Amino acid sequence: GALSHAANHSLLWMTSAAALALVRGHSGRRAAAQGLVSVVATSALVNLVVKRIGRRQRPDRAAVEVPMARHVRMPASLSFPSGHSAVAFAFATGVGNQLPVVAGPLHALAGVVAYSRVHTGVHHPSDVVVGSVLGTILAQLTTHGLDHFDNRH
Repeated sequence: GALSHAANHSLLWMTSAAALALVRGHSGRRAAAQGLVSVVATSALVNLVVKRIGRRQRPDRAAVEVPMARHVRMPASLSFPSGHSAVAFAFATGVGNQLPVVAGPLHALAGVVAYSRVHTGVHHPSDVVVGSVLGTILAQLTTHGLDHFDNRH
């Protein structure tokens, strides 16, 4: 629950980006920027467009017997796809494309965030799988676009 909460409003990813920028110098700042741009693009597309198409309601925690101890606040937004999962994988992919040494740990953290959304009962498993894949793809497109832009200027 704590990790799921830490990922609210991309706080976990903004904090990670700040740490990368401070610790890893120029390459860390560039990786952090690519990760955050990927987060913004993914969050906007998933939350403003894709969720409206998916129109899936949140799980009924009582029906699937999620213990009260695991509960976090149930979001008011639609369930499909998981925005937390999409953003987590977008950040990990965006940063990893620029700074491969941290790709593995960030993807592992993204996986745990995605799992936490099912564990706490706020998403169906397919919500987090699709969100994770979407975040990865959107970050690859975003970073490719940024690289293309950088090479032209």
